[in-house]
Amino acid sequence: MKRYFLTGLFLFLPLALTLLIVTFIFNLLTTPFSGVVEAIFDRYNVLTHGFWIFTEHQVRQIISQFLVLVFLFGFMILFGAIASNFLTGYFIRWGEFVIHRIPMVGGVYKTSKDIVNTLFQSKTSSFKQVVLVEFPHPGSYSVGFITKDNIEGLMHGNRLAVFMPTTPNPTSGFLMLVKRDDLIFLDMKVDEALKYVISCGVIVSDFKTITAKEAYTRLRDTEEQK
Repeated sequence: MKRYFLTGLFLFLPLALTLLIVTFIFNLLTTPFSGVVEAIFDRYNVLTHGFWIFTEHQVRQIISQFLVLVFLFGFMILFGAIASNFLTGYFIRWGEFVIHRIPMVGGVYKTSKDIVNTLFQSKTSSFKQVVLVEFPHPGSYSVGFITKDNIEGLMHGNRLAVFMPTTPNPTSGFLMLVKRDDLIFLDMKVDEALKYVISCGVIVSDFKTITAKEAYTRLRDTEEQK
């Protein structure tokens, strides 16, 4: 019985986690606009009855979010095609210049754009090296990723920026400035470390340590190959 339960659990958890992430992204993209579609439904008395086990409100909400997602997908394709035009790109850059000059709005826009560019356009260089950091207290260690090295201007020598993701959601975490000598460098790929974090430690490769010199040598060789 225990073996059957664990087998079913290991088969179910990836599916449940996938559905959770997809649902979160789906709601994040569609919820701000679904109210407009529902208002149109109310105006023209569309979908005034429930369906099966779903109430009228639930049916309207699901369909409105689906329509919003379809609209956003088409809009992104159209916007990307327009932006690829040189003249249109000039106006877009001019618009960004204006946005950057708006108090508060400019800062939020610039930060959001930097985050998106980091995640989607510079994915290969965002996380440079997998390390272990003595955190949250002496004697315990957490997996982290070096995002920037040689941060000068701090007391007690140069520091490295290390991002320490939370589990099972690695999009949030802690940013720490750590001395190089306080880090344990691992012979582990970034995607393997992310699997370890997302799976709450269930999926894990061997933790093999390497020296800082060897880690940076590998990193330099990889960047030269690209």
